[in-house]
Amino acid sequence: PVIIPLKSEFIAPKATGLILRCWTYLFPGCVVKALFIREKYMALSMQSFCRTTARYMQELGEKPLELHVYEEIPETPTHPYEGQDPKNMPLDVGYGLKMVDGVVHVYTKSHFMENFCSSQFVFGTADSLFVWMVNRKSFCYRRLQYLSSKFQMHILLNEMKELAAQRKVPHRDFYNIRKVDTHIHASSCMNQKHLLRFIKRAMKKYPAEIVHMEKGKGQTLMEVFESMNLTAYDLSVDTLDMHADRNTFHRFDKFNAKYNPIGESILREIFIKTDNYIEGKYFAHIVKEVMSDLEESKYQNAELRLSIYGRSHDEWDKLARWAVRHKVYSDNVRWLVQVPRLFDVYRTKNQLANFQEMLENIFLPLFEVTINPSSHPELHLFLQHVVGFDSVDDESKPEHHIFNLDSPLPFDWTEEDNPPYSYYLYYMYANMTVLNHLRRKRGFHTFVLRPHCGEAGPIHHLVSGFMLSESISHGLLLRKAPVLQYLYYLAQVGIAMSPLSNNSLFLSYHRNPLPEYLSRGLMVSLSTDDPLQFHFTKEPLMEEYSIATQVWKLSSCDMCELARNSVLMSGFTHKVKNYWLGPGYVKEGPESNDIRRSNVPDIRVAFRYETLCEELQLITQAVRSEELDTIEEEDSLSMAPIPGWQ
Repeated sequence: PVIIPLKSEFIAPKATGLILRCWTYLFPGCVVKALFIREKYMALSMQSFCRTTARYMQELGEKPLELHVYEEIPETPTHPYEGQDPKNMPLDVGYGLKMVDGVVHVYTKSHFMENFCSSQFVFGTADSLFVWMVNRKSFCYRRLQYLSSKFQMHILLNEMKELAAQRKVPHRDFYNIRKVDTHIHASSCMNQKHLLRFIKRAMKKYPAEIVHMEKGKGQTLMEVFESMNLTAYDLSVDTLDMHADRNTFHRFDKFNAKYNPIGESILREIFIKTDNYIEGKYFAHIVKEVMSDLEESKYQNAELRLSIYGRSHDEWDKLARWAVRHKVYSDNVRWLVQVPRLFDVYRTKNQLANFQEMLENIFLPLFEVTINPSSHPELHLFLQHVVGFDSVDDESKPEHHIFNLDSPLPFDWTEEDNPPYSYYLYYMYANMTVLNHLRRKRGFHTFVLRPHCGEAGPIHHLVSGFMLSESISHGLLLRKAPVLQYLYYLAQVGIAMSPLSNNSLFLSYHRNPLPEYLSRGLMVSLSTDDPLQFHFTKEPLMEEYSIATQVWKLSSCDMCELARNSVLMSGFTHKVKNYWLGPGYVKEGPESNDIRRSNVPDIRVAFRYETLCEELQLITQAVRSEELDTIEEEDSLSMAPIPGWQ
């Protein structure tokens, strides 16, 4: 059995309450039920769900089909941090806020905060537990094997046709189609040589600038390096020692230590932190240089992750101030905010009293700025370019607690043990959902959840990701879970994979399942994760594509399909995707493809669409057959003579 622990489920305002029951289903009924559950949670949180899958499921359900509707948000100017007068901010709507049981409640009037009936956006919680029993793994395994074999047959029959279709397209090739690095951390978005050059330049240009406080006394950059007996001439890539090597394999602690230049945490604080004595000045310079490189390449884009830790209420303001004041912006870049799962560390140091305090620090500022943008003007500007949330940390850490009905609520979680992965993910999802409803009401764009999931650790992380996340990063453990892999395929859940990163941390390159996922039709893309640790060139994303193509002998069509997937699962606006992929990209099948922009042949897109439709047809037909058999059995029982009656 695979257990899906779920603390609570959203209830619409003034609803009587819905509690998930424990189900035991045979295939394919349980597969369909799992898809229905994902669709429901995506709809609640205003995240997207695969249109094709939704259409087939709608035939089995009684409710009308609710597809993701793209509501255009006003486009931001080229340099959104300039020329925006705080006086012209959207008006304060005067709602009140209160966190109840770990989920923010929004009220129409602040002085009615105790009156739950006056709520405008109340999503109450009801304890629930969904136990999903799967007793035929062989069914999913055989379907996945069939998908692999079918793709090999497609390649044998159509590879030359695909190549011919690509050659007919004028101007377009792999180098000038849009690609998005769907998983990359801002603190390591540069390569080692780039960081080294910047450090040397800073030592020559700002030697007397005070960059650090030590025991109440300011230290200049020159003094910091003198205390290490180093000069600019001594520095080299080998001295920095920030590249992951064989010693980091299955050692996440050693990998984290590689973020420290020359093994010194003080240099990490000075050069790759947004919140330090110089207010992130050096880090902003480096990130802007990376952005400049992306703009120069034109066709490469990135979704950089910045951290919010939840230790204090003003973290969001500091981060927004860093971005706005240093004008860290590019049309080629969008931000995701990652939340490290480090409550146990902060609790041990008495920085937090309970888990709810951490949630308040992460989410309350976002609600405040949505209700009254003038309360955090810089944060309002910054959020225009934030597309979602990420949950990060070492997934292989042992979890001492299972998220279930007996789990303490966030206010009562005062122990020093870290909450489990599913606990973090659920409360991030719950608060993001309420926030999305509030932001949609105000005409602002909404956020998505795209966590690190399935890189290591227990497989049930992937169950939580399937239910609550629009897409995930890594997903390596799907190779060990055919049921989940089949579900991720049917729902077309995005998976941003980083083979070079995995090669240094958890899984050797030749064992990486990416080519297998691609052949079966899962929605996978290539990403870099940490260029500072894993890449050598100025274009890390192209380096990732280059190595994958050489090792796995990918065709030009495969590479373009990966690039198209990366755009589809990215957080760039509907208008931008329209321009990059064509105006019909939200449609189903070959209609969604414009080979003149994506360089993906219609033959490949048609194959993927027809194969998905066949699989969905298979399971929905089987469900209908089971229902008919059940009805016939009930009818025959009702017509049978009752013993003892004449």
